[in-house]
Amino acid sequence: MAASRYRRFLRLCEEWPVEQSRQQRDLGSVLRQRVAQAFREGENTPISDPEACDQMYESLVRIHTNFYKNKYPRLKDTTFTGVTVEDCRTILATDILKQMEDMKKGTWKRLREKFSANKPEEDLK
Repeated sequence: MAASRYRRFLRLCEEWPVEQSRQQRDLGSVLRQRVAQAFREGENTPISDPEACDQMYESLVRIHTNFYKNKYPRLKDTTFTGVTVEDCRTILATDILKQMEDMKKGTWKRLREKFSANKPEEDLK
């Protein structure tokens, strides 16, 4: 029975897309890592709680097939702020987040230099 569960999870991993714009923060890549950890021995892996395993699989299938998106359709494809899905994807892309971190580092570094020049004795502590 563990073999069939393992094959179902593998099939789900194959069907689940991986977004290259969200490196190491994508649900598809996390799913693949978790399946690899959970089924270390492949089809021969003993499953301690088969019911929980089946529930997890069914939940992931519902997410993958957009079950709740189809069951509860939205009137508009924007958030309360007016941001569209594409805008959210662009903002959450790894490249944009790295650029934002670089901008923060620049501001932080300037502030640090400004305040450390006034109080050099605190840097010695």
